[in-house]
Amino acid sequence: MTTIRLYNTKTRRKEDFVPISPQDVRMYVCGPTVYDRAHLGNARPVIVFDVLYRLLRHVYGADHVTYVRNFTDVDDRINETAQKRKAAGAEGSLEELIADRANETIDWYHQDMDALGALRPDHAPRATAFISQMIAMIEDLIAKGHAYAAEGHALFAVDSYKQYGALSGRSVDDMIAGARVEVAPYKHNPMDFVLWKPSPDDLPGWDSPWGRGRPGWHIECSAMAHELLGAAFDIHGGGNDLTFPHHENEIAQSTCAGHGFANVWLHNEMLQVEGKKMSKSLGNFFTVRDLLDQGVPGEVIRFVFLSTHYRKPMDWTEKKRQEAEKTLRKWYEQVAGTEESTLSDAVVTLVGDDLNTHGVLTECHRLSAAGDLKGLRGALGLLGLLDQGVPLWAKGSHVDLSMAEAALSAARAAAMQTKDFAEVDRIKAALLALGVEVQMSKEGVKLTAPAGFDPSELEGVL
Repeated sequence: MTTIRLYNTKTRRKEDFVPISPQDVRMYVCGPTVYDRAHLGNARPVIVFDVLYRLLRHVYGADHVTYVRNFTDVDDRINETAQKRKAAGAEGSLEELIADRANETIDWYHQDMDALGALRPDHAPRATAFISQMIAMIEDLIAKGHAYAAEGHALFAVDSYKQYGALSGRSVDDMIAGARVEVAPYKHNPMDFVLWKPSPDDLPGWDSPWGRGRPGWHIECSAMAHELLGAAFDIHGGGNDLTFPHHENEIAQSTCAGHGFANVWLHNEMLQVEGKKMSKSLGNFFTVRDLLDQGVPGEVIRFVFLSTHYRKPMDWTEKKRQEAEKTLRKWYEQVAGTEESTLSDAVVTLVGDDLNTHGVLTECHRLSAAGDLKGLRGALGLLGLLDQGVPLWAKGSHVDLSMAEAALSAARAAAMQTKDFAEVDRIKAALLALGVEVQMSKEGVKLTAPAGFDPSELEGVL
């Protein structure tokens, strides 16, 4: 059996992965808060843990792996979005508008992640479906002296858990100095965090021993993971921005509730755009759907993500996108003629070495050059780049453009004799305006169509 090695944030080293039970491998990944479209950075953990999910299924068997990724569907940002819709005249109660927004955003999320080739998790729980489990866990923490009630709130007492800060490697003093800690008179310690908070009558809320309210963010994942995966499970993952406070708080409350919780903690690094942090103020903020609507194939987005190791910052650039599309076109054209595939031990070992997807793509280049199309197909499959076969956008672009290539070649040959390049310039300009890449060399003319290109657009060119 392949040995999988993963970098465990908790121990700060790469370790052999030894599941609690090889017959029941369990993984929990923090999912999105569903108030808007997923931005490009939201897609990185999805793709990272999708590759790990595929690897675990390959090694242990699809029937022996359970993957949970949640939806946070109770949150101030969801409420704010619904309130804006209500103020704009939308019909229905505020609670109905909040539910509609959550449902709409979850549907968008599924569509966008499907387009990136991500397998659906085995469970995609919504926080609102596990309120009773959250209340029960909070009651247990209070009974054990790890939490307390105050002014309609329930709060976790950080002082009661001596290992607090072990995951992130920070002392409590460092956390207070570096965090935006909510100062409240009812807190015993500034670092104590909310497990339950009051909710006004016009916003979603549930009855509890502490009054009508809603859960804090951190308790949601602890309760859902315990309910769906048990007291102890194998892997917990997410972006490294969640290490503190979210995952630190999850560990504290789950451990104090008597749960073993996760053995291995994995965190992916963040995303940049053209070397800068993605932000609306810089004008470089965009969603996955923005790229898809611009004609960037989901496989290309996935390829760019896989080109950088998950524990390194990833820089999305237009150059990388173009190179990824060009490479994938070549590989897809190569494997289009064969349905057979082989998955070599070398490829599985690379993925098993802390998800070395960059190394697998390097191996794909070697397989392509060697003409090992079965091996190339198998490697692409493990990376999730060939689930549905060769995609339509990569099929026959050279055939679709054959008439245009012939016309441009003929115009070029005539121009070489007459020295009048007006017709060559006209055709080339028209093709470029359609997004077609034009390459002219001594070997001839080669045209490459953009994603989603409609050959009928050439009617006005030729």
